[in-house]
Amino acid sequence: MDRSRSDSSSKPTLVVVSGPSGTGKTTLAHRLAAAVGCPAICRDEIKEGMVHTTPGFVPATGDELTARTLPVFFAVLELLLSAGVTTVAEAAFQDKVWRPRLEPLAGLAHFRIVHCTVDAAVAFERSMNRLRDTPTRRAHADPREEAEHAATHRAFDRLSMSVPEIEVDTTDGYRPALAEIVAFAGGHERQ
Repeated sequence: MDRSRSDSSSKPTLVVVSGPSGTGKTTLAHRLAAAVGCPAICRDEIKEGMVHTTPGFVPATGDELTARTLPVFFAVLELLLSAGVTTVAEAAFQDKVWRPRLEPLAGLAHFRIVHCTVDAAVAFERSMNRLRDTPTRRAHADPREEAEHAATHRAFDRLSMSVPEIEVDTTDGYRPALAEIVAFAGGHERQ
């Protein structure tokens, strides 16, 4: 039976998990995907996989692998959504850079945006711990100085689309709780 994509109930959901570096996006994306029962596609993990085939790679802002990662990330999302797969997509989605790439996917899926937030000092500490504990993080040009990280955190250009969204404080667990975020991702609006 041919399922028509014009039937909006047959569309999968694209849950976009966004926020500045160190706000807990990747951890939440994987937990959310496990709870919903779908894949999590994380931009940084794609780049980290590319590093294995790029000997001597040195990360920098706007480096070659970052440029190559974006079309791969969006091609994977388009492939999954076209196949009817509900998907969690995680990246530091900033409005001017990412919205133009996300908008073409709107015909394939229902969107939900999850904005992760945390104080800049907490985000910096997490970023430094992650860099120390996770060797693959060396693929990224994350700010290594607290002042630079704080400036990047403040300048984050939050994704703005006319779709349902929820803000999640990840300082100590999740506020709102994971169960509420999962319900939101599944299309059950907060009361």
